[in-house]
Amino acid sequence: MAKKKETEELLENPEVLAEKLEGAEQWVEQNPKIVFGVVGALLLVAAGYFGFTYYVSTQDAQAQREMFQAIYYFEADSLSLALNGDGNNLGFIDIIDEYKFTDAANLAHFYAGVAFLKQGQFEAARLYLKDFSSKDLLVQARAYSLIGDSYMEEQNYEEAATFYNKAAGYKPNKFFTPAYLMKAALAYEKLNQNNKAIEAYDKIINQYWESAEYQNARKYKARLESNS
Repeated sequence: MAKKKETEELLENPEVLAEKLEGAEQWVEQNPKIVFGVVGALLLVAAGYFGFTYYVSTQDAQAQREMFQAIYYFEADSLSLALNGDGNNLGFIDIIDEYKFTDAANLAHFYAGVAFLKQGQFEAARLYLKDFSSKDLLVQARAYSLIGDSYMEEQNYEEAATFYNKAAGYKPNKFFTPAYLMKAALAYEKLNQNNKAIEAYDKIINQYWESAEYQNARKYKARLESNS
């Protein structure tokens, strides 16, 4: 209550406000070291932030150039070279280690995860794919789905269904979401959780009737219902 009264006096009485300002000015004059110390610290923080931002941007440009050959190897299915480099050019793992905090290193996590998945190294694939993050409509959902694939390969259908649903729930759209729902339904069928599988098929039937998965969803749902 006293605080509120003091605030009202400051707003309504210019003389009170002037006294407060005068007192503040006197404090600044009496404590110049503290003032300059605070200002100096703020300037150092600002300089550090902008310096780090500039450093990361230049590192990212360099990393993008360095990663070109690794992407070439990846697209040619030379996965070991893509991951580890060829002695002259860096691989995805090198990019991640040497160019931390850059967008290129983040993307290298995705490529590395896919490469390990293709090699059948499922735990390593998950390690890199889980460290990847993107706001992109396609790629982030794709990463979740690939993690689901790695669990499916290990017959860990519970975790597979979790990540397929995560993929389906990431910025849902008619182009990719139905495929992830189909994968989730298959994982649920493997778990003998037919009700959950039917729910996944229903989402495709009711929400994505224009998709390529629509007819199969109807067929698989009917099969489950006839067997129940």
